[in-house]
Amino acid sequence: MATKPDKTAARPTHAPETAPQAPQDGLNTPAHNIWLAGLGALASAQANAQAEGAKAFEALVQQGLEMKARTQALAKEQWAEAAQHMDSLTAGATGGMGAWDRLGGIFEGRVARALASLGMPSAFEIADLKTRVTTLERALAHAQGAAPAEPAAPTPTGSARRKGAGKST
Repeated sequence: MATKPDKTAARPTHAPETAPQAPQDGLNTPAHNIWLAGLGALASAQANAQAEGAKAFEALVQQGLEMKARTQALAKEQWAEAAQHMDSLTAGATGGMGAWDRLGGIFEGRVARALASLGMPSAFEIADLKTRVTTLERALAHAQGAAPAEPAAPTPTGSARRKGAGKST
């Protein structure tokens, strides 16, 4: 259903305005104009910054790459110098492989002391026992009138004698 227009509603008594109204409440003051000028400057600066910002960013990236290359080259150079210095110190102080030989000797000595503290016989003591057993077997075979079954075991070499020289049975 259609509604009837309200007759009590106010009807315009004059023609609509065609010209814009003048600013009200002091919006056309010098302070307001300064503020508007500032907004315009900000908009202009942002536009310039966006255009120049990409160029500035690319320049900073390029400078970063150059700095990275320089620092890596310097680090490699210093690393090589340090390695060379350590090699010269190591070679001068130990005479090359002599240090490893000494380290091996120290290790062998400590293992031998640990085994001795556990009651384990040294290589020299075992070789000496083999010789004594062979001698006893010969004497027993000679006393029984038979030929010895095995030839005599060789005596320990100089290195085995040196390792067991300070030990007693």
